[in-house]
Amino acid sequence: MKNKILYYLLYGVWYAFSLLPMRVHYVLSDLIYLFVYRLIGYRRELVRRHLAGCFSTKSEQERRQIERGFYHWFCDYIVETVKLMTISKENLMKRMKFKGVELVNEAVENGQSVAVYLGHYCNWEWVTSIPYWYTPKAHSGQIYHVLENPVFDRLFLKLRHRTGAESIPMAEILRRLATYRQQKQPVVIGYISDQAPFWNNIHHWLQFLEHDTPVLTGTERLARSAGHVVLYLDMRRVKRGYYEGELKLISRDPKQTKDYELTDAYFSMLEKSILRDPQCYLWTHNRWKRSHEEFDLRYDKETGRVSLEPLDVIKKRKGLL
Repeated sequence: MKNKILYYLLYGVWYAFSLLPMRVHYVLSDLIYLFVYRLIGYRRELVRRHLAGCFSTKSEQERRQIERGFYHWFCDYIVETVKLMTISKENLMKRMKFKGVELVNEAVENGQSVAVYLGHYCNWEWVTSIPYWYTPKAHSGQIYHVLENPVFDRLFLKLRHRTGAESIPMAEILRRLATYRQQKQPVVIGYISDQAPFWNNIHHWLQFLEHDTPVLTGTERLARSAGHVVLYLDMRRVKRGYYEGELKLISRDPKQTKDYELTDAYFSMLEKSILRDPQCYLWTHNRWKRSHEEFDLRYDKETGRVSLEPLDVIKKRKGLL
């Protein structure tokens, strides 16, 4: 009952704020920027460490410019997400445009489903409006991680469903894909695949933004096993409050690709997007918290398993302490 009351209270506040004109939202964004960046410095040291490690050839002044631009965009992302609660279809289609949707239409007409790679870049919440742009014959969805807070989980599900795309919990994706296949229902599924994997989910490393980076490979495995056409959504911010996403082909026949070929292609394309305008990437996410050196300590070559024990326990067992 407590969570239910809190949900309706927060929903009412969110709904009321979302009704404000867009220009008012951006005034609020500028105020949030002063609080988040100037006053409390939310994850500022982490952002600076990331920018220093990813742009080693840039000057300190250039990195500070990216830093300030990132926080301005991040605060815009917050108010734009609030606005998504009530923004009209017409207004959203004017502000979030898509190109390359003919790739989706072509696949669906051929009876194929589509896997769309994207990253935490530009406004990924507004990407849920992509069903407005392609054939209604396709069922739309995106993979999401269930939030620990049930109230916020319910709020974000409400938000993400209003444009017609279903949010599918990660734990249910295999069953859902099997069901769609049995029903001969073409689907378009979006995968935000640039998160840091847990130790026991690390199967592949690659160079990404000047870092030896562990990457998620689940999207590739799903796309290859199901034979989905694989696309990348290349996002860009045209100007404040306006975005454009271009769907680009990675593979029409992923079953013919080599191991990690799709994953490597995705991260290469995402890196190019980020380098084009680094201010719009989510630098507050602790992307490189797991090192290859520590992984090698945790990995047992004989069993092929990764230990989740505290690192000092592992070092003692291996005689390193």
